[in-house]
Amino acid sequence: MNNFKKIGLTALAGSLVATSVYAGEMSVAGSASLRMSNHAGTDGGKTMAMGNQLTFTGSGEMDNGMNVALSFILDQGDDAPSATASNETAVLGGSPFDSHSITISSDAMGSVVFAGEGASSAQNTIDTTAAGDIWDNTFASYTKATNASAGSKTLTWTLPSMVDGLGVVTSYNGSSAGEEGTIGYALTYTGVEGLSVSYGVGEVGDTTAGTGGREITTYKASYAFGPVTAAMSMNDYDITGSTPNEEQSSYKISYTVSDELSVSYGSETHETTGQTTDEEFDQISVSYTSGGLTATVSQTNADNVTTATQAEQSKWNVGLSFAF
Repeated sequence: MNNFKKIGLTALAGSLVATSVYAGEMSVAGSASLRMSNHAGTDGGKTMAMGNQLTFTGSGEMDNGMNVALSFILDQGDDAPSATASNETAVLGGSPFDSHSITISSDAMGSVVFAGEGASSAQNTIDTTAAGDIWDNTFASYTKATNASAGSKTLTWTLPSMVDGLGVVTSYNGSSAGEEGTIGYALTYTGVEGLSVSYGVGEVGDTTAGTGGREITTYKASYAFGPVTAAMSMNDYDITGSTPNEEQSSYKISYTVSDELSVSYGSETHETTGQTTDEEFDQISVSYTSGGLTATVSQTNADNVTTATQAEQSKWNVGLSFAF
C-alpha cells in the first residue's frame, strides 16, 4: 500500500507544473426540490422540506494543452451554524458555500481533481448501495460505520484509459487533527454492453484510542437487459480494535415502463458483529420525469432498527425536483 502511494504521488507530481490559466466564461446551473413525508417512527408525523442549489462552472485551456475547470456550489442547506457562529450566520442558517473543486486534465495524464470541500474518496464514489442508501435517506435515527475518509482537502486522480472499458480512480485525503492521511482506489469495468462491475478499497484515518485502523471494501455490479435493470452491492467494514465489524448488502430491481415512467424495488441488510438480529430496509418507488421536472413517490419500511422507542419504522415520501 505504501509503495503504491509513493509511486502514484510521484507520477502525479511529475505531471503537474505550476502554471496559471484565465477562464473567460462561467456558466450556472440550478436545481430546486420540494418534499413531503410521513414517518411512523421516532421522528413522527408529517414534515415538509425544500432544497436549492446553484452550480457555477468555468473552464479554459492552458498553453501546454492541459484543460482546467473550476466548480463551485451554493447550497443554503449545506452547513449548519456552529456554537460559535456569528449572529448573522446563525440567522442565515449557516454558510451557503458548498462543494468546490479545481480539475486539471489531459489525454496523457487523465484527470486530477483537488477539492477544498465536498469531495469523495475513490472508494466513496462507488459505495452507495444498490438500493440507494435507503437507511441514510429515510431513517435519520439509524447510523452505520464511518465511510472512508473524504470531505475536504482531497486529491482524486482518474487515470488515463489503459484497458478498454476499465476506469481506475485513486485518491488521497490529507491528514488533520487526530486523523492521519489516507488513500483509496476504485476500479469499474463497463466493457460489456449493459454490464457495470466495480471494486473499491478505502481507509479511515483514526487515531482515537480503541478504534484502531479501518478498511472498507466495496463490491458492486449491475446489468441492464431491455427495460429491466438488476443491481447488487456489498460494503465490508473491517475495523480493528473494540468497534464491531459491519457488512452491508443490497439489491435493486428497476423496470422502465416508458421514457418518462419507472418503478423500482430495493432492499438493504446491515449485519453487525455481536448483534443477534440484522437491520433490514426495503423501499418501493415510482418516478415520473417530464422535461426538467421529476416527481417521485416512495414507501419505505425498516425492521430491527435499534432506537429508544421503536424497532420497526415506516415512511412514505412525495417529492418534486426541478432542474434549470
